[in-house]
Amino acid sequence: MRTGLSRTMAFCLLSGVAIFGADASRAQAIAIEFGVAPQHSAGDLSKRWTPVFQYLSRKTGYDVRFRTGQDVPTYQRQCIDGKYDMIYINPYHYANLIRPKSGYEAFAQEKGGKLVGAVVVRKDSPYRTLRDLQGKNFAFPGRTAIVATLMPLAAFRASGTSVQEHYVSSHESAFHAVAKGLYDGGGGDMKTLNNMKPELRDQLRVLWTATPLPPLVFAAHPRVPKQVVRRVQAAMIAMDHDPAAVRLLQSLDFKGIVAARDSDYDAVRKLKLEVPRH
Repeated sequence: MRTGLSRTMAFCLLSGVAIFGADASRAQAIAIEFGVAPQHSAGDLSKRWTPVFQYLSRKTGYDVRFRTGQDVPTYQRQCIDGKYDMIYINPYHYANLIRPKSGYEAFAQEKGGKLVGAVVVRKDSPYRTLRDLQGKNFAFPGRTAIVATLMPLAAFRASGTSVQEHYVSSHESAFHAVAKGLYDGGGGDMKTLNNMKPELRDQLRVLWTATPLPPLVFAAHPRVPKQVVRRVQAAMIAMDHDPAAVRLLQSLDFKGIVAARDSDYDAVRKLKLEVPRH
């Protein structure tokens, strides 16, 4: 809600409402649109994240709202345009695209998390190496998806392999398409694969994995006041000490959430990856 947050802030400043005090009912005047990267279907994302944001709403007194894009490219464009007040996004997009163009700044990340890309094939397929996929139909979730597209494509090029590129809407949909036999292989991240239903996951075999990257980043748009960011950050960091919140973290396959800063992603900035043009 690009304008909603700004209007609320202006009203509070003009009327003298103390929105950062202990009175949660007054803090409720702040609505935060929190964008989540579409690694899963919108329905699955909502099921996982809406309870988390409801918890954060209770703890901060703000109205924290779940939002996502219809696919990875759409979500990236929305982040560049500053559509969301806070975002959860992959580290490469954050460091090399979103941070420079729209100013979002990292404030938290998954505790002990890593982002690991994978190439998968059906378990009953004959493919054993990347080169076995020469000329085959391959599903990617988006042209700029770091661990699901850019890193696998770099690995294919390094092995002298070219594949027929097909783009679907999410990491999860790429895995589903391979499991159904629609494509010979697909790219996605290991966390998404591990969170799939066993009956689908068990139809797949991991052929290749990428060098681990830092986890996805929680970042705030520069229009969001620092006091608001600190309040949300504190509530997120405290979740693994609250039994009720631990269950919510488990639904995300998180052990916890820790503070993050922009420099945590400097190593990602050094990656030189080619984005498909066609």
